[in-house]
Amino acid sequence: MQLSTPVILYLLLINLIAFALMGVDKSRARRHKWRIPEKTLFLSALLGGRVGAIAGMQFFRHKTKHWYFVIGMPAILVLQAAGYFFLSHRF
Repeated sequence: MQLSTPVILYLLLINLIAFALMGVDKSRARRHKWRIPEKTLFLSALLGGRVGAIAGMQFFRHKTKHWYFVIGMPAILVLQAAGYFFLSHRF
């Protein structure tokens, strides 16, 4: 199964958004401002931005001490990769 151009563009965009959300939330945390809800950060990963979210965690050193992010983000990546593998070999 090959990805179409719109799907590739969507994945690039959602990964950039997930990466940026991590950076914005880290910046706001440093300034004691209103934060981006954690469920929004997870939602961006669930919508396809898992690589961007993980990269943002590492680049900005953000949410790296929260076990549910350290385990949850890679778990989303593994589950979505397994789902893609299953679907691509099933159809």
